[in-house]
Amino acid sequence: MNTANLQLEGLYVVLSALLISLREKGVFENGELELLLSQTEERLATDPSRTTQLRDANVEAICFPARYLRQALQATAGGEAASFAELATRVGQVKRER
Repeated sequence: MNTANLQLEGLYVVLSALLISLREKGVFENGELELLLSQTEERLATDPSRTTQLRDANVEAICFPARYLRQALQATAGGEAASFAELATRVGQVKRER
């Protein structure tokens, strides 16, 4: 695997831990984080300056971080301790509706 991919994997796990901690400390409610990430994904997926130039697979790749963080928050809200690989697999099974 490319070293950059491993670094990104670590970054996603750190970011999810940070968001989970902020939620648990009451800084953000779960719904606020869900809205933030869903709006971010929507902006990424519909950016007119990029989406017309990119293949669908590339748009899916751009949306991966927001989707991964949403999955991580949902899993921990349900008491689940899922690994990066498990969450990434879930993200890969969901395609954005166009």
